[in-house]
Amino acid sequence: MFNKFLRENKIASVILTVLRLYLGYSWFTAGFHKLTGGFDAAGFLKGAIANPVKGPDGAVVFGWYVDFLKHFALPNVDVFNVLVPWGETLIGLGLILGCLTTAAMFFGLVMNFSFFLAGTVSHNPRDIFLGFIILTAGYNAGKIGLDRWVVPYFRKMNKGTVKHKKTA
Repeated sequence: MFNKFLRENKIASVILTVLRLYLGYSWFTAGFHKLTGGFDAAGFLKGAIANPVKGPDGAVVFGWYVDFLKHFALPNVDVFNVLVPWGETLIGLGLILGCLTTAAMFFGLVMNFSFFLAGTVSHNPRDIFLGFIILTAGYNAGKIGLDRWVVPYFRKMNKGTVKHKKTA
């Protein structure tokens, strides 16, 4: 019932637009500040490796993620120095414009969980909660935005591709 409301209701579309704009602004400003102010993920990565998330018994909870940071992210920090600020900026733009909203929110959630797994709590729980609402709403979250035209265009293009494959 709630899912149907999120995915089909016009009032929900307005509420989702407000949530989308709020999260979009947060993502965009975070990314833009990193793009214009210089950004180096090395310090964050080293901190997350040195101080991993631990459970009540003192054992590392996400050892696999610490290994990922240590053996992949840190040696490739130059890639992450580009991906993080541009990713945050583009996620923000997608949410603000309501363009490819579900894709933008999916990648926003991937980044939120990445920060969370690294031990950064901050506003991530709130953003994850709101992000799942937007992701669950699907098309309706971007209906008051560019998705009103972009999603039907992609659906139409996809149908043409499927018909073309069947006739070939």
